[in-house]
Amino acid sequence: MTKNKELAAYIMDQLSDLGDVRNIPMMGGYIFYYKERIFGGIYGSGFLVKITEASKKYMPDSVPEPPYEGAKPMLPVTILEDREALQAMVEEMYPELPEKRPKKKKA
Repeated sequence: MTKNKELAAYIMDQLSDLGDVRNIPMMGGYIFYYKERIFGGIYGSGFLVKITEASKKYMPDSVPEPPYEGAKPMLPVTILEDREALQAMVEEMYPELPEKRPKKKKA
């Protein structure tokens, strides 16, 4: 079992009270969705979330960093052990997240 797989399971457990959270493996990491909107993922440096007013409010000490070269910066999650705060942050982030783009129909 990889470190990322264990981390993904732990995050899913921490967020289990929210319901409607899922993740998909991607390029060795994981992408996390809440109500079908991407809010974060596990990358080489750990669990990062999109920068929103809510994520800045809950993690004022978190320093933005790109999850991989050429990517938009994201915030490393500093409240992973605080189940209530983590759930509240994800819930408050939801309205600030972009809606899932409709899949392009194949021509």
